[in-house]
Amino acid sequence: MSTMLLNALAGVLDPVSLLLITLGVSAGILVGALPGLTATMAIALLVPFTFGMSPIHGLVLLGAIYSGAIYGGSFSAILINTPGTPSAIATTFDGFPMAQKGEAYRAIVTATIASVFGGVVGVLFLIFLSPPLARASLSFGPPEYFWLAAFGLTIIAAVSPRSTLKGLIGGGIGLLISTIGIAPIEGSVRYSFGTVALQNGISLIPALIGFFCIPEVLRMVEESHQSGTVIPYKRQRNMVRRVFLRLLRHPWLMIRSSVLGTLIGIIPGAGGNIAGLVSYNEAVRTSRNRDSFGTGNIEGVAASETANNASVSGALIPMLTLGVPGAPPAAVLFGALLLQGMRPGAELFTAHGTITYAFLFSLILANLAMLPLGIVLGRAVARLMQKVRVQTMAPLIIFLSMVGSYSIYNNVADIYTMVAVGLGAHALRKAGFMPGPIVLGLILGPIAEQGLSQSLLMGRASGSLAGVFFGRPISLILIVLTVVSVAAPIVVQWRERHGKGGTLKAVHQVQDGRREDIQ
Repeated sequence: MSTMLLNALAGVLDPVSLLLITLGVSAGILVGALPGLTATMAIALLVPFTFGMSPIHGLVLLGAIYSGAIYGGSFSAILINTPGTPSAIATTFDGFPMAQKGEAYRAIVTATIASVFGGVVGVLFLIFLSPPLARASLSFGPPEYFWLAAFGLTIIAAVSPRSTLKGLIGGGIGLLISTIGIAPIEGSVRYSFGTVALQNGISLIPALIGFFCIPEVLRMVEESHQSGTVIPYKRQRNMVRRVFLRLLRHPWLMIRSSVLGTLIGIIPGAGGNIAGLVSYNEAVRTSRNRDSFGTGNIEGVAASETANNASVSGALIPMLTLGVPGAPPAAVLFGALLLQGMRPGAELFTAHGTITYAFLFSLILANLAMLPLGIVLGRAVARLMQKVRVQTMAPLIIFLSMVGSYSIYNNVADIYTMVAVGLGAHALRKAGFMPGPIVLGLILGPIAEQGLSQSLLMGRASGSLAGVFFGRPISLILIVLTVVSVAAPIVVQWRERHGKGGTLKAVHQVQDGRREDIQ
């Protein structure tokens, strides 16, 4: 074990890895700061280009971009009142008022320090929780994997406020897409419509690019007339030290936000937007000066940014251990793992332990790198926010989407798949269906189908289907969690009707006003 950790540390301290971390965080900050570009889009575009890299270098780059992009969303949230990524929605509540009062640099420094703190705490949770959970996955058989997939799909509904039905329908659409191609057990070909290219099913990476890139590009073009004025700011001496000392007075705020962000990130489909909103709401609820929130309170910015950066690692915990992504960017990283021949589970921490731990260690370095890079690059990023035009970005993203889709298997059919999926996702988005639940359904579909088919075979062989599905301890726990997950939205709606909405009611109100920004 010690040898593996030393090799992992050597791999991440390699000059090439350090350079990739620096470039990845810098590029991620830029992506997150530009409204219309998201962490998911950036990772989806770059996954095919990491295929030629070593697994360590490829994952290090993608992890750095993920971390940097979630933090980068705070720049546009503070300077133009537009969240660069969905995770930064709650940052606008106090970040932009601070900028309007001439405290833009103070708000950015607060977001930077909070992001670093939350990101590092989240990675520590990831490092210490993932190995035991991965070992526990060795006890999973087909019935457990079936119920795990069912639990993941029901959570989609629980984290789709005001759109529970659409969340479930989106998951169902993803399940249907996952059934295209050869059946995993009997080997029959389904829904290929006589097309040879569909016999192997829908390729995951082109589908992910289609779901997360094409609709975003089309939305950028549609909203190209909308532009915000960037509030200028100047660097101030000793501001980092002053903000750091101010945040030290609120250790419980930072710790609570980090834990909330990590735990919410673990929930499939929740993501940094929910984490930031819930953490912000808790900061308001527990503050002695509630009226100051929304007018430029530094605690509001810190709570939001701490939580949404902690959720990055939280989303990776179920992905690395069980193969169930906690957020759309983690779903794309799931595809990157498969592309490198690595499957989530205990094997990641044994056979591929050096690569996995190098990736985890790189996340710590990426979060620490955000402090100097965010401060140094801040004004340059602000200027780029004013100068970069949609007319330049949109064609470039479409071009990279096509090249990335083709480059994995050198198959032109994958480009057609990407375009078709992208146009379909755009139409569904217009109807209120977000891509996150659909992609989770697409990923969980094969897990659910294979688990169900093998469980049925086990039940017929043993003569007791009920015993296979309902007679195993882990299955019973997952069944209880599934039932609770299905009941949770009903309880929340009942509480709201009776004036007891609490935290989720606040989340619903914000999402109603900014629904187009989610995911």
